[in-house]
Amino acid sequence: MLSFRKTNLGLLNQNAATPIFIYMTSLEPLLFEIAAQYRLDPYGVHGLSHWGRVLENGLRLAETEGGDITVIRLFAIFHDACRYNQSRDPGHGARGAVLAEKLLGCLSLVTQRKLDLLTLACREHTDGKTDADLSVRICWDSDRRDLARVSIMPNPSYLCTKTARAEEMIDWANQREINNFSPPFVKSCWNPLFFGK
Repeated sequence: MLSFRKTNLGLLNQNAATPIFIYMTSLEPLLFEIAAQYRLDPYGVHGLSHWGRVLENGLRLAETEGGDITVIRLFAIFHDACRYNQSRDPGHGARGAVLAEKLLGCLSLVTQRKLDLLTLACREHTDGKTDADLSVRICWDSDRRDLARVSIMPNPSYLCTKTARAEEMIDWANQREINNFSPPFVKSCWNPLFFGK
């Protein structure tokens, strides 16, 4: 029998090998719009599984550190949404920020403050910075904690939060990356939006 515990992030499945949060529904309309303009293979190293791990990394970091969950969730789906290739792609974060402004700004889906934090996080997520608002730092750490997928072990001096540098977080994130773990919601909720287009 499934056992759920209410947390500040939603419902946590306590029986899962790794935490599974029930939080995906509100992202699906945005993902549909992102899918319409996405140029790459959704299964690529910067694709849906990566976005899902970034989302779960961010939520796990936020449980300890705090931060704005809306900004963290949106960062996961926008930060690599406008890449032109799977390798070095200068400017992809800035393009993701522009897409976020386009999709979120005109619909007034988030406050201007949240949009500003999100676009900053997207624009500068590959710059190696560590000083910013807490929510932005969690966004950056959530992506950097998924670098092992491209054979890069993050330098702890480029991680912004104590939790991201903790041995438990490092082991958890690295194991998921190395095994190319894809969160269950990616297959059940996100894949149909990209492959049904």
